[in-house]
Amino acid sequence: MSLVSSQEAICKLIPQQPPFVLVDKLITYGDDFIVSGFEIPQKHVLVNPDGVLTEAGVVEHFAQTIALHQGYDYFLRSMPPPVGYIGSIRDFEIFRLPRAGDELQTSLQILQRLFGVTLVRGEVRLHEQIIAVGEMRTVIAKDLE
Repeated sequence: MSLVSSQEAICKLIPQQPPFVLVDKLITYGDDFIVSGFEIPQKHVLVNPDGVLTEAGVVEHFAQTIALHQGYDYFLRSMPPPVGYIGSIRDFEIFRLPRAGDELQTSLQILQRLFGVTLVRGEVRLHEQIIAVGEMRTVIAKDLE
């Protein structure tokens, strides 16, 4: 069972909007972790003509999972979701690219949060197989002003 699983509700929690949304479920949420899901549609701007989600799609899915954590945190505080940017990517490895129809499940652990900068480490799974791992740092835009 998911905490949030409708596209309408997800789109209220992240700044990205269709056709660029790459998360469709909030499965588990905690102060310093999240598990998201994404069923890859046949037609998506980051799915290639062969029906494979691109490397950029996997990375963006990972980033949107961070955005979903931040957006849900803001939602719990009755605030609109923040806009953020990828600040850096480190030790990110993609072992396999998923296909349209596959369901991704991504688990992230927040390692550090300071002044709108969030550092996470996580893994993307397809079924029970890890298909990508890495670290990413994001920056909330309003904290840059």
